[in-house]
Amino acid sequence: MKAIGIVAALSALLSAGHAAAQANYPDRPIRLLVGFVAGGPADLIARTIGDKLTEAWGKPVLIENVAGAGGNMATDRVAKAAPDGYTLLLGTTGPFIVHSSLYAKLPFDPVKDFAPVTQLCFTPNIFVVNNDVPAKSVKELVALARAQPGQLTFASAGVGTTQHLAGELFKAMARLDIQHVPYRGIAAVMPDLLGGRVTMVFSSPTTALPLVREGKIRALAVTSLKRAAAAPELPTMDEAGFPGFDATAWFALVAPAGTPAPIIDKLQREAARILATFPEQGWSLLCNGIVVFEDTGELLPDGLAIEPHRPTDPFFRPLITAVGPEKADSSQSPAA
Repeated sequence: MKAIGIVAALSALLSAGHAAAQANYPDRPIRLLVGFVAGGPADLIARTIGDKLTEAWGKPVLIENVAGAGGNMATDRVAKAAPDGYTLLLGTTGPFIVHSSLYAKLPFDPVKDFAPVTQLCFTPNIFVVNNDVPAKSVKELVALARAQPGQLTFASAGVGTTQHLAGELFKAMARLDIQHVPYRGIAAVMPDLLGGRVTMVFSSPTTALPLVREGKIRALAVTSLKRAAAAPELPTMDEAGFPGFDATAWFALVAPAGTPAPIIDKLQREAARILATFPEQGWSLLCNGIVVFEDTGELLPDGLAIEPHRPTDPFFRPLITAVGPEKADSSQSPAA
């Protein structure tokens, strides 16, 4: 009986300790992992959110860029981290939506291994070409590609990224013979695009728009169904003759599965408060083509693995299958 009493007392003490730790969260630095190299949209979003959390809580949020396998390396690391709220992930479209169909095997389960905190924002891609390419529109680029089968190239931030799928969708819908060239991140593409070593790329607006505005590359269209507020002069791919073309990427704040609900709730409330300030304070995000979700809400577990209108639609399903498990290995894909 004494042993039972001691166990009960220890359990009560542990429970009280856990409750106190949750109430005092955070009491030390938080690590926010990003699956891509510095300088891209994921890095910008993570640093913006991290800075705001640091200001609010007085504890540093440390951004760690763990680039590799199209975001899978960072995602896997967070999946295996202690579920205490001190290791978080900037979740992205590839690991949580595309890669389960693209790769034969993943080292993590995109639903079971994570506790979603909140959706943050999304971004379209900008379709850009080297200035020496004679095409001034998507229609003219299609004609050029058909006149030179197998000669033109489209770059991407890596296998399975939205830039890659956008290029494959363009290739399939236009029935073109163009070659895919994957890179280790969208920032790595730009020197080769500027130098004419690749013809075109569907790029994140944070990388492409400054170069477009400087006249160094030419923009042809955006990949969202609506025109982008950051570049309203650009037509959508739908308007350019590709009905239903939609290749946007979303970003979310994610924690390891098993993270206590009070910590998830605190993170979610603070993220919602931060995002609510963006119409006034977040111009660095908005002006680079990143759009903040108007209603963050709770990102349900199913939402991490199922995006209603893309991987299951008639455009993307065959594309993912075409570069699917028999052609891709989750440990070898380039970083995005």
